[in-house]
Formats: sequence, structure tokens, C-alpha cells
Amino acid sequence: MDKAHYVSLSEAELPALPWYVQEYYQAKATIPLSPATLYQYLTEYRRFFSWLISEAIVPAPTIADIPIEALANLSKAEIELFKGQLLSRSKQNAKSNGQSLSHSTVNRALTAITSLFNYLTTETENNAGEPYFYRNVMKKVALVRNNQTYSARAAAIKSKLMLGDEDHDYVTFINEHYADTLSDKANQYFERDRLRDVAINALLLASGLRVSEAANSNLTDLNLKTATIAVIRKGGRRDVVPIADWALSYLRAYVDQRTIIYHAPTAEHALFLTRYHGRAQRMQITSIEKMVAKYSSAFKVRVTPHKLRHSLASKLYLATKNEQLVATQLGQNTTTATGLYTHIIDEQQRQALDKM
Repeated sequence: MDKAHYVSLSEAELPALPWYVQEYYQAKATIPLSPATLYQYLTEYRRFFSWLISEAIVPAPTIADIPIEALANLSKAEIELFKGQLLSRSKQNAKSNGQSLSHSTVNRALTAITSLFNYLTTETENNAGEPYFYRNVMKKVALVRNNQTYSARAAAIKSKLMLGDEDHDYVTFINEHYADTLSDKANQYFERDRLRDVAINALLLASGLRVSEAANSNLTDLNLKTATIAVIRKGGRRDVVPIADWALSYLRAYVDQRTIIYHAPTAEHALFLTRYHGRAQRMQITSIEKMVAKYSSAFKVRVTPHKLRHSLASKLYLATKNEQLVATQLGQNTTTATGLYTHIIDEQQRQALDKM
């Protein structure tokens, strides 16, 4: 979905939510936070407030009528009860569909609620110049710990990474060999988009960008002379990301033909384009995800753009053994998440075991 669609979905959610959530949305939309993130947060607030009413914790006729004082007076036990209800639902889903239990949905809900409480207790200001309330119960509530170790997670995704020369081989496969698998009609559309698709895959593998960052990039953000691309990271932070030299030729080939292939007007600033109803427009995140899935399935195994990001991070750590450098490349504030990559490519443990 594009930004405008998420904004439209959010605007449909807002009238049913309390005034202070509407205020929160307006404040966070100017940072800017991702429209997709904001929409997800609004749906989490709707679920949380619906639960407060259904459990008779807050006696309000509708979600919009829940007073701000109700949040100020929520107890840790009540929040933990909500957390437990989410965990119980996750367990029921896991039993019914046979999948292993994931805590990401629970943590997303808690993170969304924490963001709202942080705003109401620190960023707001009433007529007296004070926050709407001070007591932030969410500071006492911990996220659900992941039920897998780094080693287990690393083992699960390692087979889907493009390590060694596989990243180069993958891009070469798209550029030179994928057409061999197609009919004449399908090949016609592939050839139109080949330079673009090769450039996107090369960029993701050579920079570690998130798919949203690549989709939202503009032509002027890419600097082939300095081998960098300017992006907006999570939380609205601006960053300039280095690109590995091997990808530059693919990007240059696409940029040189971008206007000709997609008949892009001067006013169209998007870096990666598609044609829709005869008009050039920005390529959307879902289209990039489907494109990566198509090519990776034909090459080795179906992966997501996020696995391409994992591949870059793993190779960068292998080359540098520097977690901070990997975190910087990925646009992360801390090295907390980079521990995964040390387990993906660090063979010291295996070598030590083999000597025993």
C-alpha cells in the first residue's frame, strides 16, 4: 500500500477514537512517523480500548468516550491482564494452525500503547504548561521476551541468505538468465522492467535498505558519484547510506534509461517507477516485495526484501567483525539487533567443537 492509502485508512479510524488519540496522531504525523506504522498503532488502540470496555475496566459507552483520566489510573495488573489476553490468543492461534508461537504481535501492541502513554505523560501540555498526566504505567510493563535464542533464529534464516558470491550471482541471474524461464509474452514485460528490477535488488543487497526506504527514495536521493543514497529512517531520522561499489553499474544503467522506459515527466521524483494506466508512478512496497519473491524463487529460495537486508548485514559483519559499523549501515541506534548476524556467520563455535 502507498502512503496515501494508509493515511486514508487512518482517517477512517480516527473518528471512533478518543480526542487525545486524535491529537497524538496529528503530532506524530508531523515527525514524520511512517503512515503504515501510525495506522497499525491506531488499530492497536482500537483493540486495547475495546478490551477495556468489554472487561468493564472503563465504564464508557463507546471507545471515543473513554476519558483520559482512565488511562492515568490504569494499574500495572490491568495492563498485564491485557498482555496475558494477547498471549492467550496467540497460543490459541498457534494450536489451531500448527505454527510456532510468535510474540511479535503482542509486542507490537505493547509498543503502540507505550508510545501513546509516553506522548501523554511527557510531550503534551495543558493550560498550566503541564503534561496531561504524569503516571506512566507502561514503564512498569516489559515486552514479551523472544522464545528463540540468537543461534536458533540464525539457523532458521541462514539458508535464506545470499552469502559468499550468491548476492552477485543472484543479480546476474536476474539480468542475464531469468528471461530463459519465460514465455515470449511474459518476456516482453520482463524486458521492459529488467533494468529497474536488477537495480532494486542490487541496491537492497549492496546497502541493506529497508524495502520502505527504497520505495520512498527519490531520484535526487541517489548520488552515484559518492556511492550513497539519502533516506528517511524509522522515526523520521534522515540518513545517508553508503552503497557497495559493485551495485553502481546496475543503478547507473537504470537511471540512464528511467525516463525513457517509463515516460516519466519532470515532476515525477520517485527513483523507482512503474507504469499504471499509461502513467509513470512510484513503485510501491508490495510490488517490490512480490518482485523479490518472484526472482528469488526462481534463483534459489523464496525470500523477502528483509532477507536481502540480513544478507548485507551478515556479509558486512563477516568482513569487519564490527557490530557498531553494521548497526550504522542499517540505521539502527544500538547494536542490540546486530547480535543475530554474529551468530549467522561466526564459525568459531563450530571450529572449537570440531577440535574437541
